Amino acid sequence: MSRKLFLGLALAGLAALPAVAQAPLKIGMITTLSGPGGYLGQDIRDAMALAIQQEGGKLGGVPVELVVEDDALKPGQGKQIAEKFLKNDGIKLFTGIVFSNVAGAAIPDILDAGALYVSPNAGPSNFAGKECHKNYFVVSWQNDTLHESAGQYATNLGFKKAFILAPNYPAGKDALAGFKRFFKGEIAGEVYTRLDQTDYAAEMAQIRAANPDVVFQFHPGGLGIAFLRQYQQAGLLGKLPMVLASPSLDSVILKAVGEAAMGVHVTSHWNADLDNPANKAFVEAFQKAYNRIPTNYAAQGYDTALAIASALRQTGGKVDNTEAFRQAMLKADFKATRGDFKFGPNQHPVQDWYALGVEKGADGTLRLVSKGKVMTNQGDFYAKDCKL
Repeated sequence: MSRKLFLGLALAGLAALPAVAQAPLKIGMITTLSGPGGYLGQDIRDAMALAIQQEGGKLGGVPVELVVEDDALKPGQGKQIAEKFLKNDGIKLFTGIVFSNVAGAAIPDILDAGALYVSPNAGPSNFAGKECHKNYFVVSWQNDTLHESAGQYATNLGFKKAFILAPNYPAGKDALAGFKRFFKGEIAGEVYTRLDQTDYAAEMAQIRAANPDVVFQFHPGGLGIAFLRQYQQAGLLGKLPMVLASPSLDSVILKAVGEAAMGVHVTSHWNADLDNPANKAFVEAFQKAYNRIPTNYAAQGYDTALAIASALRQTGGKVDNTEAFRQAMLKADFKATRGDFKFGPNQHPVQDWYALGVEKGADGTLRLVSKGKVMTNQGDFYAKDCKL
C-alpha cells in the first residue's frame, strides 16, 4: 500500500470518529447550605442549577459543572474550600458566597490566585471601593445600598426617629451605615446583635425604652424569623412601625412569621410580581422545578448565572484570559429578572429599588406586593473610590 493511500485511509478513519466532547468548565460554588441561613444558599444554588438545566447543562453554550460545597457560615471553612478548589480542582471561576464574613476570608485568596469571582449575594464595602479588583464582580448589590433604600423609604414615609439593629459582622455594619446615610431623622438607638443570636428580649426592652417612631433591623434568614416573632410577642407589632430591606423579610420569613409581618414596610431590588418577561418566566420555572416561591436570593442566583452565561458566550467558554472575560461581563448582555441592570465603575450593580408591602390574597395567603419605586438607577457609595 502506498504511503499516500495509507494516510488517506487513516484520515478518513479519523473523520469517521465522533467528535471529542468539550470538557465542562467547572464553576466553584462556596455557599451556606446549613444552619439558620441555609435556605439562602440553597435558593442561590437551585436557581443557578435551573439556569444550567434550562440550557441543557450549559451556560452561554458552554458545558459547565457546578461544584458546590457548604461553608456552614464559617469563614475558615470557606477559605479552605476556596484553597481546595484552586489547588486540587484547578477551578478558575467562583461564585455562591452568602455572608460577608465568609467572603472576607475566601475571596482574597481567589483573586490572589488570578481566578474570577462573581457574587450572587455578599457585597461588602471594602471590596467596592479602594480594594476593588478587576476579577471581582457583584450581581446582587453592594451591602450598603439595599439598606440605603430602606433609609430613603423611611424618610419618604415621614419617620423622624429610628432605632436600628444589625448583627455585628461586615454586612451588619454596612447595613447600619447604609440606612443612616439616607435616613434624614434622628437615631434613637443603635445596637449590634450576635450573628448566632436567637433571643432578642434585651433588644426589645431597649427599643421600648428609646420610644422611636420606626425600627430598622437587618437580620437575614432564621435570625429574621426569630426577631419578628419576638417583636410581635413583645407587643411592639402594630404599635411601632418597622422598615426593612428584603433580607429581613423574604418569602420564607413571611411564611414562617405570618401575621407578624403585617404592616411592615420593605424595600428590594426584586420581587416575584415584577412585571417583565424575564421575571415572569423565571418565577414560573422555579416554582415548577422546586415547588416553592423563589426568594430574592434565588433571583440573584439566576441573574448571576445569566451574567456568567453572557460572558462565556462571548469568550467561547475561556476564563484564562481574565481581561477578555471582564470586558464581556461588563456589557451585562442579559435580561435580568429585576429589570434594568448594568455594572457601575466598580463592577457592582446600578439598579432600581422598590417599596414592598405585605398583603393578604384572596386565598388568605400573605404575599409581598410591589408598591412603586424608591430609587432609580442607584449605584453605590464606594464606587467613587474604585480605580480600575
